[in-house]
Amino acid sequence: MEKVFVDTMRELLLAQKEEIIQTLMSENEDFKEIVEDLDPKDLADIAADDIGRKTLEALGAQDTRRLRQIDSALSRIENGRYGVCVSCGKKIPKERLEAIPYAVMCISCKTSDERKNR
Repeated sequence: MEKVFVDTMRELLLAQKEEIIQTLMSENEDFKEIVEDLDPKDLADIAADDIGRKTLEALGAQDTRRLRQIDSALSRIENGRYGVCVSCGKKIPKERLEAIPYAVMCISCKTSDERKNR
């Protein structure tokens, strides 16, 4: 995958992660206290830290899942596996990654997976 595209997606993922954390801080006083009690860090690193059970309680299930997906995508970028379908090993189209930057499957495999899970 092109380095420029991957770098752009990394920045997008980090921005989405920061947005989720900022939203949680504004909506949840417990989460805000947890974040403020941490050593000063880049907000993009906060969700990856093990900051205790209280953090998971502060996060909604959907936000927790999305943060994990974002962290997973960032990890795949670091190990050179970003944009590769975990099911078939083919490249995930750029258009799909632009729409869902943390996608782990190509459209064909995702569709097949969803049919199996109905």
